[in-house]
Amino acid sequence: MVKRGYWRSLLPASNRGAWLSLTPEPERELPRLVATLRCGHRPPPDVVTAEETRVNRLVLHGSKAAWLRYLHRAVELLDTEPPADPMIASARARAIEVLANHHNLLLGLPGRAARRTAGDRARLEALAARRARSIPTI
Repeated sequence: MVKRGYWRSLLPASNRGAWLSLTPEPERELPRLVATLRCGHRPPPDVVTAEETRVNRLVLHGSKAAWLRYLHRAVELLDTEPPADPMIASARARAIEVLANHHNLLLGLPGRAARRTAGDRARLEALAARRARSIPTI
């Protein structure tokens, strides 16, 4: 009898951890951006620190699936109407850029991550297009 996870253990390590080699912007920027979007105003430092801890734990000790769930929840924060507050609008715009870039990079990795995030990638593309249409031209 083959134990659960046996075949996955035979995959090269580069396939299992390939998601860790993507751009570092999500780990660097999303904690502040997510905290800002959740609070709806400039978050207190302890809220940002808690979000940074959460992301560090996911990257260092979590799985690809847990990381993708975190990113999915971040995308869900963007589904509201663009805020009037320029600081929140800026955080929202940057989160769209960071998440869209990350999800597009997943297309080049082995495995199912790109398929799992296809819906979020489409949402991010729509949000970016809507934002581009709302920027006045000179």
